[in-house]
Amino acid sequence: MVTKQELDHYYDFVLKLTMESGKVIQEAIYGCKNIETKAGDWDLVTQYDKKVEEILINGISKEFPKHKFIGEETVSSMNYLPQLTDDPTWIIDPIDGTTNFVHSFPFTCISIALVIKKELEIGIVYNPILEQLFTARKGCGAFLNGKSIKSSTIEKLEQSLLCFEASYATIEDIRPTVLGRMEAFVSVAHGIRTMGSAAMTLCYVAMGAADAYHSDNLMPWDVAAGVLIIREAGGTVIDTNGGEFNVMSPKLVAANNHKLATELVKLIKKADAKTLQRALF
Repeated sequence: MVTKQELDHYYDFVLKLTMESGKVIQEAIYGCKNIETKAGDWDLVTQYDKKVEEILINGISKEFPKHKFIGEETVSSMNYLPQLTDDPTWIIDPIDGTTNFVHSFPFTCISIALVIKKELEIGIVYNPILEQLFTARKGCGAFLNGKSIKSSTIEKLEQSLLCFEASYATIEDIRPTVLGRMEAFVSVAHGIRTMGSAAMTLCYVAMGAADAYHSDNLMPWDVAAGVLIIREAGGTVIDTNGGEFNVMSPKLVAANNHKLATELVKLIKKADAKTLQRALF
């Protein structure tokens, strides 16, 4: 059983370490980067992704030697996704929005979450370029730079601002599905935004700047911290099929409230049926 005092220590230590790690991004974003690819030409990594993750894991390991890690760059080097156990586990994306970072587009962040007994306990998303620090602890609310945030009250899709990562259409196998869903969103919502960072987008839903966000093409480190922040801000996160969300297999519909989330699920299913019909005929 982890005590409140222990959780306080985990939070305080990792928050400080995260903000210190942000200096790497601040100093590097407008400079030259060594760029490599992973899953495809669209999946980029730089030496700074690796450097930030190394700082975080080494620092946490020294302070909390029994804690485990699921980090984007570590997992990439192993070529498999570890199972989530009941042990305290930090889920880390050292630079979420790497393509943004490569292009010096300032919508990029560090995302780090603590999971204990498979429950999200701590979420931190830090954009050191825009100086936005989003934080949440289970049962304690969500905050931006120390001030409480709440999701919006919009309940109708036609009044909503939706976020959707359209660039996944570059992947040929899923292009029809991605474009079909985007067409459905554009035809209904006030507007569509593509931000290039899942963690930051989730936080913008949490603070009420956007009303919902959908993507099926994410990994645990993209979403873990942001999911807790949305929930603590009064929003909801469900699976794309409308069921319970699984952070280790994130097919995600995140929204300001459950009503809008379920409306978005219906819209996605309708769009997919239309895409299938086009493929058949």
